[in-house]
Amino acid sequence: MSPTTSVQLFTVNAALEADMDGTLAKVAEAGFTAVEPYDFVRRADALAAAFATHGLSSPTGHAFLASTSFVNPDGSGSTVPVPAPEVVFAAAKTLGMSLVIDPYTAPDRWTTVEQIEETARLLNAAAAIAKDHGLRVGYHNHAHELEASFDGVTGLEVLASLLTDDVALEVDLYWAARAGVDVPALLARLGERVKAVHVKDGSLDPELVTKYPPADQLPAGQGNVPLAAALEAVTGIEYAVVEFDHFDGDIYAAIAQSFQFLAGQSVAGQSVAGQSLAGQGANGSAA
Repeated sequence: MSPTTSVQLFTVNAALEADMDGTLAKVAEAGFTAVEPYDFVRRADALAAAFATHGLSSPTGHAFLASTSFVNPDGSGSTVPVPAPEVVFAAAKTLGMSLVIDPYTAPDRWTTVEQIEETARLLNAAAAIAKDHGLRVGYHNHAHELEASFDGVTGLEVLASLLTDDVALEVDLYWAARAGVDVPALLARLGERVKAVHVKDGSLDPELVTKYPPADQLPAGQGNVPLAAALEAVTGIEYAVVEFDHFDGDIYAAIAQSFQFLAGQSVAGQSVAGQSLAGQGANGSAA
């Protein structure tokens, strides 16, 4: 079965906070029938109602599961506590999710194998709780998990070796490329563990990527991240999720272009186009 094409709503985070209904209408107009919410626990009911209005599903979502407080997008910590896993999973059920993904842990937790073992323990424990709710758990990377190396093995791969079989990975293809790894080879090594990918492109210009948010990101297929080769290399993928950390242009045009890029790709030998575009009207809304 072809993967579900989705978009991470952090891509439109400021607009979503200002105008949830109008933002989701534009996301649907860009072609998407599935989205990946973040910070969804505090607004699960409102999101569920808005998704229903615009014909959107939310099979995956991001919530911290292996951290006690929110970690900022730039990797810095905060003192804001995160909801307990049971609360996260109750909200996920409200939204119809099947996979709840930890967005990342702080970079300073990737300096020793012992730290990675603790992260794996927390994710495995969350997965056991999630199972009682009929849900699965996953982990999403930034660059630091792959920049860390232990006897020639990346930190993300060390983590994968410590996870129970029911914990998935969502590999962010842009951040993997930013870390300097061979992205298709990484996906081949991780194998069936990878159930989702973030389809994100960029020029990888070193002058534009030194700060957060990075200033080099582009619509999928317009940059130097080897997206097509990566999508061919992944074998167990269920979700292909478009995301931008930052984009100075028309973000809705950019996500629409990324959607169309995915519609023309083959993922692990299967066309994305048949699944992604099936059942959609001419404007990309649910038919």
